[in-house]
Amino acid sequence: MLAALLHSLWNGLVKKHHDKTVAISGIIFGHAPVSLAAIILLPLPSIESIPYIIISIFIHQGYQWFLLSSYEIGDLTKVYPIARGSGPLLATIVSILFLGVVLDLFIIFSILLICFGIIFLGLFDKSEKNSKVIYYSLLTGFFIGSYSLIDGYGARISQSSISFVSWSFLLNAILFPFVLKLRGQKNILKRVYKEGKRIFLIGTTMSYASYALVVWAFTKAPIPVVSSLRESSIIISLFIGYFLLNEKINLKKILSIFLILAGVIGIKIF
Repeated sequence: MLAALLHSLWNGLVKKHHDKTVAISGIIFGHAPVSLAAIILLPLPSIESIPYIIISIFIHQGYQWFLLSSYEIGDLTKVYPIARGSGPLLATIVSILFLGVVLDLFIIFSILLICFGIIFLGLFDKSEKNSKVIYYSLLTGFFIGSYSLIDGYGARISQSSISFVSWSFLLNAILFPFVLKLRGQKNILKRVYKEGKRIFLIGTTMSYASYALVVWAFTKAPIPVVSSLRESSIIISLFIGYFLLNEKINLKKILSIFLILAGVIGIKIF
């Protein structure tokens, strides 16, 4: 739940920033010094976890690409819910059908409540722009579900979940500039230095801590449960969107909050 709070806060910073590329780049590049410090202080991840790190890096490139595309055209209160809701739904389905994870029926129902409550926010707007936002957001969710599974299993065999995350973040920061070049972005380091100092310092801390907590939790509990609980951050993001970004709160969003809360309570009870 702490990871959920931190995650929604840094996403709010990204959406509020006038240049989404600078904001997300500031977060990703900011991971590098924090990760390097952790790598120096902590033991190396196990050899068996190295393939997971490599796969995770490339999956994160897809996630970052479509997250950027989504935030460039859509509101935080639409992009964030659809992306974050579809991610754990994918992780749950894959875990049960292909990875042999056994969950109590009430836990599964609670996870579905959370996912549906989140995705519900984007279902009923039929505008052309909304269709594109939903498309990009669902693709973002696909990569979220994919890296959750890869990082979860990789961290379990790595002997140090924080070291695993740090290596992934460091290599991701090295590779990301090449992805930005494919998007036609130039002088990104200079732009982050000039326009993204605040998000580099504040957003990076929240982002690193958020995901480090999640990956650690993956080693202690089923990945679908952790992933779904983390996405309860949507409730916080709705308030950030309303109070700080001047986005509208309507009956649909309020209903979504109640569905998500019911799912969170269900996971806690069962």
